Amino acid sequence: MKKTLLLPLFGVCTLLSSSLSIAAEELTPIPKASSEWRFEVTPYLWAPGIKATLNLGNGLAKSADYSSSNVLDNLKSGGMISAEAHKGQWGMMGDVVSATLQNSGAIPVQGGTATLGDKITLQQTVLTGAVTYTIANAKDAYMDGLLGARAIYATATLNVTGVGTAAKTTSTVDPVVGMKGRYRIADSTWYVPFYGDIGSGGGTTNLTWQAMLGVGKTFSNLIDASLTYRALYYDMKDGGVLQKTTMQGPQVAVTFKF
Repeated sequence: MKKTLLLPLFGVCTLLSSSLSIAAEELTPIPKASSEWRFEVTPYLWAPGIKATLNLGNGLAKSADYSSSNVLDNLKSGGMISAEAHKGQWGMMGDVVSATLQNSGAIPVQGGTATLGDKITLQQTVLTGAVTYTIANAKDAYMDGLLGARAIYATATLNVTGVGTAAKTTSTVDPVVGMKGRYRIADSTWYVPFYGDIGSGGGTTNLTWQAMLGVGKTFSNLIDASLTYRALYYDMKDGGVLQKTTMQGPQVAVTFKF
C-alpha cells in the first residue's frame, strides 16, 4: 500500500520539479520581438549632480553646482517616468524628467559678486521621444536603434539681494539618434542596461547627449528593477539659459511589463 501511494507522489513531485525548472529557464531579462504588442512603464528616481552656468541676460550669470548628495534637499517638485511600446521590430519610447531646484550661494554678477543667501531657482522639463527598431535580439543581448527628438523647457530665476530679480526662459527641440538595450549576465536574471544618444540642430543648442549604464534584475515576467548611472549634457548657444550643463548621478528604477 505504501509503495502504491509513494509512486504517484513521486511522479507528482517529479512533474512539479520539472515544471519549476522550465519556468526558471523561461525567466529571462531579454525581451522577445514578436507580432504581439508589449509595453513597459518605468517610474524612477534620478538624483544627478548638476554643474552649469545659467545665463539670465543683463550681465547676470550664476554657476549652479548641485551635488547628488544635496539635490534632493533642493528639489521642490518633480516627476520622472519613461514608457515603451513595441510590436515586431518597431517600437516607440518616451521619457520625461521634470524638476524644480532651488539653492542659495554666492552669485557672480557684472562688476562683482552678490552676497550669500540670494536664491537661484531652476525649473526644467526634459522630454525625449523616439521611434525604435530592434537590430539585435539574441539569447543574451537585445538592442534597439532609435531616432527621435529631445525637447527642453528651462526657466532660471535669480533673486539678488540689493539688485532685484531676473528671470529667463529657453525652450528648444533637437533631433537625436542613438541606441539602447541590455546584456544578460551569465545566463541569469541579472543584466546590464545601456542607453546612449547624441543630437544637435535645435534653434539654441550646439550639442546635447545622454548616456546610461548600470545593472538590473528581472524578478518576474512583469517586474524589473535597475540601478544605473545616468548623464545628460546640454550646450546651448549664446542666449540659451543652460550653458555647458552636465547632469549626472545615480538612478533607481522599477519597470512594469505587460
